[in-house]
Amino acid sequence: MAISPPYPPYPTPPDGPAGGGALRHAHWWQRTWVRYGALITLLTLSGLVILALVRQQTGTEGFLVGLGLAVLPVPLLIAAFRWLDRVEPGPWRNLVFAFAWGACAAALIAIVANSFATKWIATATADPSGADTLGATVIAPVVEESAKAAAVLLVFLFRRRDFTGIVDGVVIAGVTATGFAFTENILYLGTAFGTDQLTGDRGIPSVTAATFFVRVVMSPFAHPLFTVLTGIGFGIAALSGERQHVRRVLLPVSGLLLAMGMHALWNGSSTFGQFGFFAVYGAFMVPTFGVLTWLVVWTRQRELHTVREELPAYAVAGWLSPAEPYALGSMRARRLARTFAKNHGGRPAARAVAEYEAYATSLAFLRHRGRLGRAGADFVVREGELLNELWRRREIARPALEYAGRVAAPMPVPPAAWPGHGFGYGYAQAPGQGYAPVQGPGHAQGHAQGHGYGYPASGPHPAYNPYRT
Repeated sequence: MAISPPYPPYPTPPDGPAGGGALRHAHWWQRTWVRYGALITLLTLSGLVILALVRQQTGTEGFLVGLGLAVLPVPLLIAAFRWLDRVEPGPWRNLVFAFAWGACAAALIAIVANSFATKWIATATADPSGADTLGATVIAPVVEESAKAAAVLLVFLFRRRDFTGIVDGVVIAGVTATGFAFTENILYLGTAFGTDQLTGDRGIPSVTAATFFVRVVMSPFAHPLFTVLTGIGFGIAALSGERQHVRRVLLPVSGLLLAMGMHALWNGSSTFGQFGFFAVYGAFMVPTFGVLTWLVVWTRQRELHTVREELPAYAVAGWLSPAEPYALGSMRARRLARTFAKNHGGRPAARAVAEYEAYATSLAFLRHRGRLGRAGADFVVREGELLNELWRRREIARPALEYAGRVAAPMPVPPAAWPGHGFGYGYAQAPGQGYAPVQGPGHAQGHAQGHGYGYPASGPHPAYNPYRT
């Protein structure tokens, strides 16, 4: 009986199992559970405080009405950002953190800082009306965009492997701003409802209806639009080389300043006359929204192109089948592969294929950065980790992707047999037989150099071999 050969070994990182002793002597505040506990505690306390403040200002009934109306655009916005992130989906924990930070921590910072600054200006100038205008057009954009940008910065610093480009920055920034707008809308809609309770207004002429139309119907994307500019700055910085320190600092700062400027323009539109709001909305907000949407969708297509361009090198080395780079570079083929796996093996199989697609995309992006000289010092170790994850799921994912490649990808692919019922999954020609990777002439050379799996010397991508440096 043929036995599937093990995947090629990779060198153990210096701080891996051999160096685990250093981690055992780490300070208590460096432990993962301590950091997670501190973060959860911070967000929970922020949420409780902001809940109490909003409820105090709107009343219980106003709070419930505001909550019911403010939640309406949230699923649509989250779904839109998840759609943008489908090429290389980030972990849910990052999105949960981003939304919680925006809804709790950033909202608390904003409401406290804005109130304090506005009262201080009113006291110093003895002009409450001018203080409100200055607070809305200057103080609020600076405070709110800085508070939201903190979430993007934290993910950029502490979840660097999940933050690889513009789309990641847009998604984290957009979800953070969605959480912030959710809390802010509760406050505005609840306050409007309280005003209507005092005046007796009902229906379309009410303040609640007008606030709902402006904030939820016309401009649910306003806060995400501002903060996305910051996310784009961080995303471009993530594409920069590790030695480009000035660029990695200036780009996020430039994005943040643009976000503040757009936010200030939006808040100040009411001071531009009777039709100032509609003029800013039509002349700036809608065109900017269209341009940024086009940019993000174009970037998404470029990511798929990167997958199709980089993964064939691994097919040459035997890690992938010839069909997989083309199937993985097509969203339709990916969807077909998950459906095919689900029909043959249920949800666990579809989940394994989705994980395979995500790891393969991360591998393509890693190789692309390495080819451009922007990969970190752990390139080989990270590449090995991703290849190992692919290898573990190959028997489930490969037949599904080859089927999808034949149906959707622009490449003739030879058929691969899916085992009959009772045989489980596998790219096997008979039960118990695994798929043996192609070991090209570079295989022995790669192991001799101690760098893992080498590439065939005569393959189509000899110049891309990262182990030949």
